[in-house]
Amino acid sequence: MNAHHRVGTGPHGVIGLHGWFGDRHAFAAMEDALAHTEFSYAFMDCRGYGDLVKDDGPYTMEQVAVDAIALADALGWRTFSLVGHSMGGKAIQRVLTLAPERVHKLVAVTPVPASGVPFDEAGWGLFSGAADDADKRYAIIDYTTGSRLTPSWIRRKVDYSIAHSTRPAFAAYLDAWAKGDFSAEVQGRPHPVHVIVGAHDPALNAEVMRATFLAWYPNATLEVMANAGHYPMDETPVALATSIEAFLRK
Repeated sequence: MNAHHRVGTGPHGVIGLHGWFGDRHAFAAMEDALAHTEFSYAFMDCRGYGDLVKDDGPYTMEQVAVDAIALADALGWRTFSLVGHSMGGKAIQRVLTLAPERVHKLVAVTPVPASGVPFDEAGWGLFSGAADDADKRYAIIDYTTGSRLTPSWIRRKVDYSIAHSTRPAFAAYLDAWAKGDFSAEVQGRPHPVHVIVGAHDPALNAEVMRATFLAWYPNATLEVMANAGHYPMDETPVALATSIEAFLRK
């Protein structure tokens, strides 16, 4: 269960967890900007995605976290930091609850809080229908990036998600990141946490992060990235890489 993509050979190990529409290559656009001699990144596939499309799951945050810890074991990393995007931002917090003594720092990029995401009826209809409807996937990506990006990029992202994830995994992970709540387990954790949101993300925005991450983690910081929505690794890759590594170096 250790399908992953390695970038860098540095002494600081970092596990990267992708979002709902991604796979282990979700951070590819920023890889050239990373400090390859300072950090070793292992970008992991969640079950049902990428090289694990034939895996039967379970498709839960707990299993993603268990697999991330197993990957660290396989790489010989006793301690490590974590970077997680969106759904992956929730999963890295589950890693923290399972192995707090092994986690150095967390970088949460436009992340889902440990409490999940509340949906109204229309919102849930849109998101729950996305497993079977490419147009709904398109609408979600367009909305979460501020309805301001080129349709060709959005369509490619939709097509990539369909090609690199299974329908059962995609559907099940929605319940896992939207509904599961383990926020009581993270409150008061002293680990340094850097939360990055896009200025054009209307859903997982700074207000949400102040009410969740910054309220729960005493050593959390928040950055609002200009000219980005929900996918700063694609929209502002160099700025995102710079922010991540500046935090990890502290």
